[in-house]
Amino acid sequence: MDTKRFGQHISHQFDNELEDIRNKVLTMGGVVEEQIVLAVKAFTRADIELAETVIQQDDVVNNLEMDIDHECTEILAKRQPAAFDLRLLLATIKIITDLERIGDEACRIAKMSIQLANSEYYHEGFHEIQHLVDMVKQMLHQSLDAFARMDLSQVADIKNQDVKADREYVSIVRQLITRMMEDPRHISRALDILWIARALERIGDHSCNISEQVIYMVKGKDVRHTTQEEFEQALAEKR
Repeated sequence: MDTKRFGQHISHQFDNELEDIRNKVLTMGGVVEEQIVLAVKAFTRADIELAETVIQQDDVVNNLEMDIDHECTEILAKRQPAAFDLRLLLATIKIITDLERIGDEACRIAKMSIQLANSEYYHEGFHEIQHLVDMVKQMLHQSLDAFARMDLSQVADIKNQDVKADREYVSIVRQLITRMMEDPRHISRALDILWIARALERIGDHSCNISEQVIYMVKGKDVRHTTQEEFEQALAEKR
């Protein structure tokens, strides 16, 4: 991470407070990453025990979100930060919201795994979603790494991956609709896969949101709802 941005305050307590928030965000991100991995395994393997683990982890994620939110609010009121410190706190509040929602999507996948544990089509596998799974896992990991390092070098790749993930989702939808039209026996399985694919696509969107907040922290540029050209221009501008 950029050491010039941390450890430069007169109050060492302030430094410790900011570092504590950063560490808790990364802890929360680690739990959410594990939720995704376990949720997908639970779904593809019909593993009820793994699914229940994911659901139990949701309490950990929710508690971390509330804890971090409270700490950020306390610092805003007590320290009245400015410049980078202010952007860090404001962006963190939004990042933990996206992380919590990613956890919710993982829980939805896990809950569906429990509902479908005895479905007869589990022997067919779920190859359709594997590429999308890999893409969104990488996007989340890169977004958290960018936050940890305050490094924008991977952010453009995350944005590009989001476009590819959206295309992959559309491709899955078309493929499964065609299969349902050709053989009605595939309808139940196809609808379940579509539901999971939609949850994964949303995880990719939230991961992209996190990377956008890192840009705001580092450069003070709000790149939400911008065109690709505006996004690239914001990244290229010097601080």
